[in-house]
Formats: sequence, C-alpha cells, structure tokens
Amino acid sequence: MPPSVLAGPVSHAIFRVARLHRMLAQQLLRRVGLHTGQELVMMQLWDRGPQRQTDLVRMLGSDAATMTRTIRRLEHAGFVRRSPSATDKRATIIEPTTASLALRREVENIWAELESSVTDHLTPDQQAEALEVLARIAESLTHATTENTTDTGAPPA
Repeated sequence: MPPSVLAGPVSHAIFRVARLHRMLAQQLLRRVGLHTGQELVMMQLWDRGPQRQTDLVRMLGSDAATMTRTIRRLEHAGFVRRSPSATDKRATIIEPTTASLALRREVENIWAELESSVTDHLTPDQQAEALEVLARIAESLTHATTENTTDTGAPPA
C-alpha cells in the first residue's frame, strides 16, 4: 500500500474494490450494449413498472442531471420511453419498452455472473459477514454525509 494512503487503509480498500467491481461490471454489460448504472435503472423499471424520473433518482441515489443523461441514452437505444405524467405536468414517466424486455434475462445473467465473481472465494458465512459489514459502512457514510450537509448547509462535493 502506498505510504500516502496509510491514514485510510479501509477507505483505500473500498476504493479499489469499487473500481474493480465497476470495471468488471462494465466489461460484462458491454456484451448487451449497456453502460454501468444503466442496468440498475432497467432493473427498477422491470421490477416496479413505469416510474417518475424523480423516483428513479431517489431510489438509485443518483442526481437529476446524471439520471437525465442515463434516461436519454437508454431512450436513444430504444430501451425506455419517456412521457409526461397524466397527473403531474412537472413529472416525466419512464417506462421500459418491449425491446428492453429481451435484455432482462441477459442482464440478470450478467448480474449473477458479477455476483459469482465477487463471492466465489467466500463461504456463505463470509458472504453474510461481508453484507453485514458493508451495511454498517453504508450506514456510517450516510450518517457522515447527512452530518456534513447539515454542518455546511450544502451537499458535500
């Protein structure tokens, strides 16, 4: 480990794991013409049906600008359709297209392959422990993010 990261070995490990996970996910998703993160949008739409774009932002922990770009790219690829909400003129409804339904099984297989790559060398107990530790880390980071937003009055950069 480089000496410059000795003050944060856990943070460094999280960074490395997240980067490697994203790289592998991108390689696998490339087979079906998706970019990392787009599959999460599609999974939400397949599982929950048409959604307001603002709800997708909230459910996926995204920001509005990123979600707009993602939806635009998915629409251009023919996987989603955007339409104005019938009940709220300010809202846009995003729905999966019939073409996207053909992707569903492939994306589920890719997600299973990614999971297998992550967990192949872990026992079931180690997998459960990893999930527990990751949940605690996520809780700590959520708390720290909320605290930083409250202290400065603005979201952290």
